Amino acid sequence: MDLKTLKTFHLIVQYGSFNRAAEEMNYAQSTVTMQIQKLESELGVKLIERGKEISLTEAGRLFHDQSLQITKNMEYLQTSLSNLKSGDAGHIRIGVTEPTASYRLPGFLRDFMTEHPNIRISVEISNTPTLRERVLKGEIDFALSTAPDLGSELHFEPLFQEEFAVLMPENHPLAQREVIVPEEFRGYRLLITSATCPYRRKLEMILQESGNIMLDTMEIGSMTALKHYVENGLGIALVPKIMIEPGINGTTVRMVSGSLISMTFGILCKASAHPLQLASGKLYQQLKLYLKELE
Repeated sequence: MDLKTLKTFHLIVQYGSFNRAAEEMNYAQSTVTMQIQKLESELGVKLIERGKEISLTEAGRLFHDQSLQITKNMEYLQTSLSNLKSGDAGHIRIGVTEPTASYRLPGFLRDFMTEHPNIRISVEISNTPTLRERVLKGEIDFALSTAPDLGSELHFEPLFQEEFAVLMPENHPLAQREVIVPEEFRGYRLLITSATCPYRRKLEMILQESGNIMLDTMEIGSMTALKHYVENGLGIALVPKIMIEPGINGTTVRMVSGSLISMTFGILCKASAHPLQLASGKLYQQLKLYLKELE
């Protein structure tokens, strides 16, 4: 018993005619007759009484009523599999770091999911080391992150440079300067992210390059929360520029001289999964175009 045979049977019942069913299915009438004979043989019961007018047997009525939903389910499954194969349906699990999770991804996903309503997306927000492990374990399909420590099992495609600036209260002593050198952080509280954050490690490298500057620091676990702590006068912070445009009340922004204050950001996936396929591949390609426009 297959879907085409079920459809033929339902058309015979609908039109009361083998001929009409054959026309609808674009079959020869003999093909329709053989389909029904084979179906009755498989089921071991007679379904249709042939005569001047056809009618259903008791078994035929039972089979018709209960097979209608089976046909609908099979058609739905065929459509779902076809959409999955074409990349128009599926469930994509992605990981993303801040600030992209809050400042870049929502608008993109709004447009993408409007264009592809049958694609379901789950978003996990975490730091790069955690997302790297999640990708390796197959728990997410790919990640949007800073460049991780790569191995042969991973593929990273750089897309743009995340640029940084110093955010400080507008009445801060350093606000008098147009450009700040890292040595001038000494003597002022610097708000920093957690030890696992790549942005924190970047900051530490900058300070080491400037002579192992010892600082008064305050650790804030969330990258996106930093600006609010600065706004309340708790210190100054080196933050991605996207987080502070437009400006925040009571604060001001200054550039930092010396080392290039930026980090490489891109898409991370398993090397064995690259290039990504199906719905994940479609999302991956559109994200690449969108993020590269930010360069």
